[in-house]
Amino acid sequence: MPPMGGRGARNFLTDDEKANAPKVTPALLKRVFSYLWPYKKELILALLSIGVSSVLALYPSILTGRIVDEGLIGRDLNILVKLIILTLLLQLASNLVGVLQSYLNSWIAQHITYDMRNQMFQHLLKMSHRFFTENNQGDIITRMTDDISGVQQIITNTFASILSNVITLVAALVAMYRRSWVLATLALVIVPLFTIPTRSAGKRRWSLTQEAQSVRDQINGILNETLSVSGQLLVKLFGREQDEYEKYRAANEKMITLNIRESMAGRWFRVIISTFSSFGPMLIYLAGGILMIRYDANLSVGDVTVMVSLLSRMYGPVNSLLSIGVDWIRSMANFSRIFDYFDIEPEIKEDPHPLAPQEAKGEIAFSHVNFAYEENRPILKDIDFSLPQGKCIALVGPSGSGKSSIVNLIPRIYDVIDGSVTFDGIDVRRLDLAWLRSQIGLVSQETYLFSGTIRENLLYAKPDATEEEMIEACKKANIHDFIAEQENGYDTLVGNRGLKLSGGEKQRLSIARVLLKDPAVMIFDEATSSLDTISEDLIQQAIDPLIDERTSILIAHRLSTVLAADEILVIKEGQIVERGTHSELLKQGGVYTELYEKQFKRLEEAAA
Repeated sequence: MPPMGGRGARNFLTDDEKANAPKVTPALLKRVFSYLWPYKKELILALLSIGVSSVLALYPSILTGRIVDEGLIGRDLNILVKLIILTLLLQLASNLVGVLQSYLNSWIAQHITYDMRNQMFQHLLKMSHRFFTENNQGDIITRMTDDISGVQQIITNTFASILSNVITLVAALVAMYRRSWVLATLALVIVPLFTIPTRSAGKRRWSLTQEAQSVRDQINGILNETLSVSGQLLVKLFGREQDEYEKYRAANEKMITLNIRESMAGRWFRVIISTFSSFGPMLIYLAGGILMIRYDANLSVGDVTVMVSLLSRMYGPVNSLLSIGVDWIRSMANFSRIFDYFDIEPEIKEDPHPLAPQEAKGEIAFSHVNFAYEENRPILKDIDFSLPQGKCIALVGPSGSGKSSIVNLIPRIYDVIDGSVTFDGIDVRRLDLAWLRSQIGLVSQETYLFSGTIRENLLYAKPDATEEEMIEACKKANIHDFIAEQENGYDTLVGNRGLKLSGGEKQRLSIARVLLKDPAVMIFDEATSSLDTISEDLIQQAIDPLIDERTSILIAHRLSTVLAADEILVIKEGQIVERGTHSELLKQGGVYTELYEKQFKRLEEAAA
């Protein structure tokens, strides 16, 4: 009986797959085979083992005829025993070679996917921040996982299947035609008919499987949303437990119904396959009997038995070869999706001969800078200012005016469209990117901590930092006392994305992490926004000394922070509309005065 497909397996293309089938060109094939080339020796050995295993696997079927004619009908026990032992040895040899073939296929496939995953991850790390903001995170992860895993299909199954099945069919047909061209021709007619019910039933099963998977995705979505830390809290606060239960129960009931239908469809599928599998051999027996009885053909009982055995061996290869085109297209589609990502050029490129000065002063200058995230939608227009070493400027302005965009240009999170940004008098695009970013410490309002301990999060900035350096950084950030109070101290777990810590604690830990990096320039992007007054004061106490020690840029909504700056730049609609000290700007009665009355003054009064 031919092998059954796995759960959800199918040998046909969906409408979407047909519409999006990649164009297989010599260039694409060359690129695909470039990943196989480093393992050419293992590949040749795997191909040889496939051929040997396929031929050896046919011999037990061929020997069946001699067992019947010479051993059983001829009543020769000695020959019968020898033929049975030989059949078992050949089957064992075929299986052993098959094990070697499977190992080589798996070894080659795993090493190729290992190479591709490493190459993809390294490539993604070079992508700009824009790439991750414009592309769906789920799609990026899918390329890294499912698509790369999918290319194993073409290595472990498709290539091996083509060669193995072709060899099996050719060898089987040669053996059959040597015994009876009539029965061999009949077998050629019968075998393709077997694929008709297989493909029809397979489509039905696949349709049900897809529908069931859609419901499973819905259930997973309900579980992810309602049982997450934030989701379950929202459910409780709004008293929606019963509603969420009813939603889950309805989806669960639908899934059970689909699973039953899918199971029964599988049962009917097996009935159809079993019936057609029996139909072929019976037809061969009938035709062979007619030839032997009516026409006295030169056929023996063993010959007919061999023909039936070889016919059964042909079902699987024929069905598999008919599906090769489908597997091939899916595999090529995976390769195409992967190559699409590989072909995306990193937006932020290193200079061919980057500069990395021995020391950093921290002098920054913007010279007539223009910037836009999208064409024809300018964000920054003619930004021009300089920041000497050790000085501090504050950027203030309405939300969306371009303040964060300005500071993102310094470490080259994005690049300017026109003009230039210089660091210590050198255009940042000429500096070694790793060196440049090592000299800049950014503390934003969106603090990100990795799951792990406080120590691990701190050492992310400087893996070789000593205990003393770590403690000193935490003291400066006003977080050491809090850490010392914890039962496990610096080895305290912060939870998923730092959820075990408050906003203020995470922010101070973020400042400590940047201090451990010891950059020449400190940037605070709304570092105290959305925090309670006590947390804000603690962070402010940590920030104030840093402003005196280093070149600093502040994006702030608090008046005391702004007052600490040597100069204030007022940004509106991507332009510097005012600049000066607090008192100078208030005298002008412009944008800053309006901002002071609406935001700074109100916040200070509320804090008081």
